[in-house]
Amino acid sequence: MFRDREDAARRLAAHLSRLKLDDPLVLAIPRGGVVTGAVLADALNAELDVVLARKLRAPYQPEMAIGAIAENGEAYMNREAAESVGMPEEYLEQEKYYQMGVISRRKQLVRRVRPAAAIRGRSVILTDDGIATGATMKAAAEMVRRQGPRELIIAVPVAPADTLSEFDELCDKLVCLTAARNFWSVGQFYDDFPAVDDDEMLAILRRFAPPAGELEAGEHSDCDCEAAPTRAAG
Repeated sequence: MFRDREDAARRLAAHLSRLKLDDPLVLAIPRGGVVTGAVLADALNAELDVVLARKLRAPYQPEMAIGAIAENGEAYMNREAAESVGMPEEYLEQEKYYQMGVISRRKQLVRRVRPAAAIRGRSVILTDDGIATGATMKAAAEMVRRQGPRELIIAVPVAPADTLSEFDELCDKLVCLTAARNFWSVGQFYDDFPAVDDDEMLAILRRFAPPAGELEAGEHSDCDCEAAPTRAAG
């Protein structure tokens, strides 16, 4: 059990500090993951940025993930979950369109205070405050891998034990403090698990933003991160 996100991140940082990292970059999945990522970045003397990915929700069951979509528009689908709810293709296209709209708006907010960091050739630590279904983390990991990091490390405080093996081919190393066998939600492993709003997320990213003279150096130049097409499905 963790006291809060900062407590979990400090424990995670203790494990990561044993690794030999090359020009480390912490990429956090908003919004709760940014709190975790900030503690890691401080402890590891690393740069902090975000990778934007969103859960694709099941129809009539918004807490259930049928997949996830990353900011480059690529989706990871949990076909078993999608088939179990009898999801029509039209619904999926509408949900992708909606989530890409959320990603696009969040990206505009984030990039005003923190330009995209360079990824190629670096030790990248991809983090969140926990993994539930794993869909969002998988979509984020696939996007990061395409940008050529020297190594990709997924680091989280908690995840369901039966999902961890699914990340073997997506990263070079997985660090998870608690592999839970009785898992209901990420929040059950925290005493204090408040929602993180955009203002808090942006304040953290502003603290880690590079000096103005470095703003041009770090665009994700080989990542197509534009929003979805402007035509709504259906």
